[in-house]
Amino acid sequence: MTVTDHPPYRSVPGPLHGILLGGTVALFLGALLNDIAYYNTQQIQWSNFASWLIAGGLLFAGLTGLFAIANLLRAEHKGGRALAYLLVLLAAWLLGLLNAFEHAKDAWAIMPLGLILSVIVTLLTVVAAWTGFTNLRSGGAR
Repeated sequence: MTVTDHPPYRSVPGPLHGILLGGTVALFLGALLNDIAYYNTQQIQWSNFASWLIAGGLLFAGLTGLFAIANLLRAEHKGGRALAYLLVLLAAWLLGLLNAFEHAKDAWAIMPLGLILSVIVTLLTVVAAWTGFTNLRSGGAR
């Protein structure tokens, strides 16, 4: 057995980070499902629900991004999967903000771009969650 001064840093999300990351995926997925319902029914309330879910997703994604930045700063190696996780999360947040602006339009004017942005943001958050919940290591043996 080899003993080192400092064990390798693992940037697997802690409990609060994981809850925020899971919430981000759930909120953006909910917004996507509401956009699909709005597209199929033209009932404006679905668009309103999607707007609120996007706002919640942006809040959770922003807080998750703060954890991702802290993990990246604490990591020994500043690249790799920890950086990719942060960049995918940042891209999801920026496109989510654009989606929130799109959803601020009046009624049917949000279609189809609002739906397309919801699909992209949801896929990005799923990729971020997949990357974030996998074993992100910055050094040491597996």
